[in-house]
Amino acid sequence: MSHPAVRPVAAVYASRPTIEGAGVHLHRAFGFRQGVDLDPFLLLDDFRGDSPQDYIKGFPWHPHRGIETITYVLGGDVEHGDSMGNAGSIGAGDVQWMTAGSGILHQEMPQGDADGRLVGFQLWANLPARDKMMDPRYRDVAAETIPEVTTTGGAVARVIAGTVGETRGPVQDIVIDPEYLDVRVPPGAAFEHPTPAEYTCFAYVIAGAGQFGPEATTCANRDLVVFGPGNGVQIANPGNDELRFLLVSGKPLGEPVAWYGPIVMNTDEELETAYRELEAGTFIKTRGTGM
Repeated sequence: MSHPAVRPVAAVYASRPTIEGAGVHLHRAFGFRQGVDLDPFLLLDDFRGDSPQDYIKGFPWHPHRGIETITYVLGGDVEHGDSMGNAGSIGAGDVQWMTAGSGILHQEMPQGDADGRLVGFQLWANLPARDKMMDPRYRDVAAETIPEVTTTGGAVARVIAGTVGETRGPVQDIVIDPEYLDVRVPPGAAFEHPTPAEYTCFAYVIAGAGQFGPEATTCANRDLVVFGPGNGVQIANPGNDELRFLLVSGKPLGEPVAWYGPIVMNTDEELETAYRELEAGTFIKTRGTGM
């Protein structure tokens, strides 16, 4: 990969401690009114916790409309249920890819591992105007269905969505054409990966530290790395500990965003309609037993 094609690091942000749900202590990498435009992505929460008091109150029943929520668990479990009849638990290495579409009610209740620790992340992706009122759907992506690829630079990538080399992830047919990778870079190794030039691209560091972009910008655990224009990313690990990060890219929508709480539409009028329907009990348009 030649240097003119490599995306520079446009900005680095430290994630911020916050409390969500019924009292879950988490770190927000980006989100509502934080001045970080990562269209089509709206929010990324890091809900790692060392003891049940950090997360046990969970995220009781709440609505969504107009977005997709992507929950990735690396330690502990998250029990879930929704208005389509889906219920179950996702554990270490699993992904829940939920498309709220026209409207869904769900809950997410974290449970720690044997040591009381929880490791997980939730990403929100916007839906384009034409799909905001699509039927809700739920995808349970089991850990064993997510392939791992060892790259020429010595890194190892779990491919949740998108393609690394000839290996394609199990999450496909998503309207924003997302790529979602979990990348581990051992000491002395590097990771280079092509990305469509017109797509938004960012990394979120979840362990260790490394050098990002042609400028070799040093970024560490809980840093959000926003990449500028280019045809690919370049990350190196000159340190002594493993570097691990989530790499996400997707096609921008370029549409107006009207956002309040868990509902994201294109206009204030659509938002007002959604909340009126929520109060009137007409919010849910599709019910079923899920996928």
